[in-house]
Amino acid sequence: MPDITRRADRPHEKYDLLIQAAKRHPPVTTAIAHPCDTVSLESAIEAAKLGLIVPILAGPPARIRDVAEEAGFDISGMEIVESAHSHDSAAKAVELVRCGRAEALMKGSLHTDELMAAVVARETGIRTARRISHCFIMDVPGHPDALIITDAAVNIAPTLEDKIDIVQNAIDLAHAMGTQEVRVAILSAMETVNPKVLSTIEAAALCKMADRGQITGAVLDGPLALDNAISPEAAAIKHIVSPVAGRANVLVVPDLEAGNMLAKSLSFLAGADAAGIVLGARVPIILTSRADSLPTRLASCAVAVMVAAARRASTSAAIR
Repeated sequence: MPDITRRADRPHEKYDLLIQAAKRHPPVTTAIAHPCDTVSLESAIEAAKLGLIVPILAGPPARIRDVAEEAGFDISGMEIVESAHSHDSAAKAVELVRCGRAEALMKGSLHTDELMAAVVARETGIRTARRISHCFIMDVPGHPDALIITDAAVNIAPTLEDKIDIVQNAIDLAHAMGTQEVRVAILSAMETVNPKVLSTIEAAALCKMADRGQITGAVLDGPLALDNAISPEAAAIKHIVSPVAGRANVLVVPDLEAGNMLAKSLSFLAGADAAGIVLGARVPIILTSRADSLPTRLASCAVAVMVAAARRASTSAAIR
């Protein structure tokens, strides 16, 4: 098993390219919800140093300053929006988005559920008509491209209707990241449609929806098993002729359990890093973990910058 404690020491070419691309855009004002530990505060500070974000720290001021002092961080130039506790921090960070002061949201040292509860709150949240979903952007050693995996963190057992938005969110993300040709594999345990396996039926339906223009911006194929989605050799052995098979750069899993296992298998058995982002809300939401390396956390910020820039461009085009 790879020594995951040394991941920060290995090259991160794919993430480095993401960060360099993001730095071509203006920094994004980002509300950091409850940055009350060293890791989350470091993420905000280092992303700000790179010119990716302008942080607004939402949390108890005394706790934030104590963490900064103990770690030797200089946060003197950063705005702090006072909150009483973690739930309040989430609400205050979301309110910064609602009032137009922040273009992105970032998880600090609170539970994901706390932050997402504030995001989806009926009266005070930042939901849109699009279903909210999560994407991992995986940097897998030895694989030529970054892999987008969705959804491994938000939607537990998505319906076919949910998956329309989940797929479209991932496609939009890939375009925001600068991917020229988005190739989406709808994963199952097999590459043939089997009436007894629901994921194969849904995969076929999603592909037909793409044919009919209900999902746009990508080439879809499925059902595909993981091997013939990402391995040209496996696809050739199975005689699968497809622009996606063996070349997929977006992997759509049947449910959260499958996605979580796939992402963690790549992380712990292949030494991959997994930057995370939530889409479908008014702004991109950066999800980081205390276990993430700093390059991974910065890559998550870089992806949010590119998503925010793409939304800005789309809004400007719509106005014109």
